[in-house]
Amino acid sequence: MQIWTGLGNPGPGYAMNRHNVGFLAVDVIADMHGFGPVQKKFQGWVQEGRIGNAKILLLKPATYMNESGRCIGEAVRYFKLEMDALTVFHDELDIDPFRVKVKQGGGHAGHNGLRSIDQHLGPDFRRVRLGIGHPGHKERVHGHVLGNYTKSEQDGLAAMLGAVGAEAAWLAEGNNPRFMSEIAMRMQDD
Repeated sequence: MQIWTGLGNPGPGYAMNRHNVGFLAVDVIADMHGFGPVQKKFQGWVQEGRIGNAKILLLKPATYMNESGRCIGEAVRYFKLEMDALTVFHDELDIDPFRVKVKQGGGHAGHNGLRSIDQHLGPDFRRVRLGIGHPGHKERVHGHVLGNYTKSEQDGLAAMLGAVGAEAAWLAEGNNPRFMSEIAMRMQDD
């Protein structure tokens, strides 16, 4: 069993925020891989399914970004999983828009969702970092992160999310380098 969680804020007002790209990614994975219906559990929404041989629980915390670790910690403890079974999809300022990078462990770089997970479970989980780019000035970060994707960004966003969903089997197998390279190739073709 693996838990793949997308970070975001609940509610329609946040749906297309750059900060919610983690929610968008798990929604696309659920759709592309025929996951079961959404259920309310662990202070969030879950969907169960399989990708390849891996049983995966997709999880979207309903706790708001700053308290994501409460929901995720509850699910990880319920299933008695080790940290290598947890994958977190989140927005990343330090990566160009629509680029995808994966890393195991690390700091939170000021990301409140990651900070919350660190506090509840420690930092040793896999991160799928979905690039949103930096607005250039520190004082513009808050508005950029909580701003909606613009009309001109919709095609890039759809291509990135589609690539993440299409290549998710590599992630399920634990082949992070292949997952990243296949996504990069798909993104070059678009």
